[in-house]
Amino acid sequence: MPTTPLVQSRSGVQVPALLYGTAWKKEQTAALVSQAIRAGFRGIDTACQPKHYHEAGVGDGVAACLSDGLKRTDLYLQTKFTSLSGQDPQRVPYDPRASLPEQVQQSFAASLRHLQTTYLDSLVLHSPMQTLAQTLQVWRAMESLVEQGIVRQLGISNCYELSVLQRIDAAARIKPAVLQNRFYADTGYDREIRAYCRERGVLYQSFWTLSANPQLLASETLQSLAKHYASTPAQILFRYLTHEGVVPLTGTKSTAHLRDDLAIFGFELTASERDAITRLLE
Repeated sequence: MPTTPLVQSRSGVQVPALLYGTAWKKEQTAALVSQAIRAGFRGIDTACQPKHYHEAGVGDGVAACLSDGLKRTDLYLQTKFTSLSGQDPQRVPYDPRASLPEQVQQSFAASLRHLQTTYLDSLVLHSPMQTLAQTLQVWRAMESLVEQGIVRQLGISNCYELSVLQRIDAAARIKPAVLQNRFYADTGYDREIRAYCRERGVLYQSFWTLSANPQLLASETLQSLAKHYASTPAQILFRYLTHEGVVPLTGTKSTAHLRDDLAIFGFELTASERDAITRLLE
């Protein structure tokens, strides 16, 4: 069974080059996570945000696979702290009246319970807080979890202003090792942010990579390359991004598509082919 190759972040953590995303899976989460792991995925992304994720279902899916003989250390588990503004008011997984550091601690404790683990490979701030001071307050609380040895690395998501990332990077004792953003034309495909990440060893993770880019998938360039490599435009786009140092998320529910996603590591695009795709993103 093929499994995802690994890439290394600035923190020294080995991260699968393709992650399985678990948003909006609801009661299907456990079965779909198990399906992805058994297909060969070794990295799972989730969040302590009942509004969009069933984190306990992720834990159940992982546990089912660990009973098959996999070890916890074979997997990369990444979850997120989500601020009150991103939570369903009826299902907040921490005390909304608590201080921000206490909210981080409570959310993290809930994630450990849900995921049935004693540590996290990556804890991501789901989006910057309303002010830089609040963002750094949350970041300090996250740093303490790394210093306690129960989180291996930190990251941030939905951060589309390079200046915000730079300020966090400058102020942090433990630097962000992961940036997870929507990959789409409205942000210019984060060209400047991705360049910054590449220079510093921050792993840029892309979500909505396929659903937000129908025009790319329909382009003559990707269609032609798909025919040449006996693959699909989706496989070409994913493979291009992995060549560029991006770690895509896929949330497919299809076993066949899971196999297709893993199969991208069976071929390599040439420099000129990658250049042709890069021009589509300009």
